[in-house]
Amino acid sequence: MPRILMLYTGGTIGMADTAEGLAPEPGLLPRLIERLQDSHCQLEVIEYPQLIDSSDITPAHWRQIVDDIVGRRDRYDGFIVVHGTDTMAYTASVLAFALQGLGKPVVVTGSQLPLIRPRSDGWSNLADAIEAACQPDLQEVVVVFDRVMLRGCRARKVDAAGFHGFDSPNCPPLAEFGIAPTWYRERWRVAADAMAPQSPRLNGKVAVFFLTPGVGAGLIGATLSNASLDGAVLMSYGNGNTPADEGLLSGVAAACARGMLVLNITQAVCGAVEPGAYAASQPLVRAGAIPGGDLTPEAALAKLLWVSEQAGSLADKRSALTRDWVGEAS
Repeated sequence: MPRILMLYTGGTIGMADTAEGLAPEPGLLPRLIERLQDSHCQLEVIEYPQLIDSSDITPAHWRQIVDDIVGRRDRYDGFIVVHGTDTMAYTASVLAFALQGLGKPVVVTGSQLPLIRPRSDGWSNLADAIEAACQPDLQEVVVVFDRVMLRGCRARKVDAAGFHGFDSPNCPPLAEFGIAPTWYRERWRVAADAMAPQSPRLNGKVAVFFLTPGVGAGLIGATLSNASLDGAVLMSYGNGNTPADEGLLSGVAAACARGMLVLNITQAVCGAVEPGAYAASQPLVRAGAIPGGDLTPEAALAKLLWVSEQAGSLADKRSALTRDWVGEAS
């Protein structure tokens, strides 16, 4: 019988009404989830002492989740992280890089409505997450939400008003949950030899910049010229295009010359950065920015955090950013 560990970090799913609105209620989710216990697996729940709204997530929280999974790797067959939806895609991406080599399913889920609501989507999300965590040949981090299973480092929050909260626009789902689950196993990653992951520090200073017409380009360039950052994600237009703004391009060049890793991804939901597709994509490459393909902003941030603390030269780290490590890019 599979042993599954559920780490409850907080989020809407376990919230209750208060005078100031919905807020996490300690003990609520572990008590309610007893109804999902069955004879197919042994489910254990660890509720974090400080339940948080996921908008408060920090790298320290990520380190705790990683440490809790790595430290219990040999005692459980699968893991579920119950999380708020606002930053769920960031956490799933960070876990994908941090838990390479774990060799076991790690399922991230939550809900748009709390379990105490009659129409809560939390019940189906939890049930599907348990089903996914019991699959021994699933050896990657996934997001399970609204009857689909998505690669964790490809998932994005796409809806704050409906139950279809998450999608992976550039990657097909890994499973769909109907009356019976449909497992698209041919899409699952084949892991290398399992090993105990090394818990990352995640102390890198990484920021994301969203390019806009007008003064925004120059402001980004000025910030990059002077900022003390290990890495920066630049969300450019279309296939990686930017205006011929001297302030932006000189700022990128100055940052790269100082050893900052600058990763160029597209603002478009679908598609990828393709240097050379347009002439307007070339200046960033010449300035030293690294094309990020079809990385999501969440995966780009996670990848930069992870790569920035790897051993090796600047050239090694720039090369690592172009490699597909956990299925984060096509």
